[in-house]
Amino acid sequence: MDDSSIKNVPSIYPQLLSKCEEIGFTMPSDLYIGPLLKTLVASKPGAHVLELGTGIGLSLVWLVEGMDQNASLITVDNDHKLSTIAEEFFGHHENVRIVCEDGAVWLAQYDGPSFDVIFADAWPGKYSDLEKTLDLVKTGGFYIIDDMSEHPNWPEGHSQKVAQLIEYLEGRTDFNIVKMNWSTGVIIAVKTS
Repeated sequence: MDDSSIKNVPSIYPQLLSKCEEIGFTMPSDLYIGPLLKTLVASKPGAHVLELGTGIGLSLVWLVEGMDQNASLITVDNDHKLSTIAEEFFGHHENVRIVCEDGAVWLAQYDGPSFDVIFADAWPGKYSDLEKTLDLVKTGGFYIIDDMSEHPNWPEGHSQKVAQLIEYLEGRTDFNIVKMNWSTGVIIAVKTS
């Protein structure tokens, strides 16, 4: 099996990559995570999806590809420039809501329904505000995080934060988790109760 052969890449994905180069965006999501996100969203008909950390939309495009006509998605990022770019690419989707706000503030104020899928690709929802985020996952829903494998650009002390996060998730009795030493290091947690 050749997992580097990724078929059905969303048509706007190359445009998003070009935009990354154009503006010097240096934190793009790994291509491998995209098909995984699409697959997990597609497993939940009528999914209610949350992405924390929109960035330029390289993961968002895959989440949208996995949605059916009854699904809805909220994506949150605190960078106005990036949110504006995401709005240009995804603003026409009536089931996609792009929010430009600090994720911690948004999480503290959110009082809507729980989510079938949460992809936490920002500090809030991963290293802070974790309890609130995990509380927002429906029973049977997915909590997904990436960037768990050590990387040379990590600041000093970050590997300890990652280890503490993994230990915490492993200790939860209301989630089953799988750690995958693949892509940038991925954890998928499924809420069991």
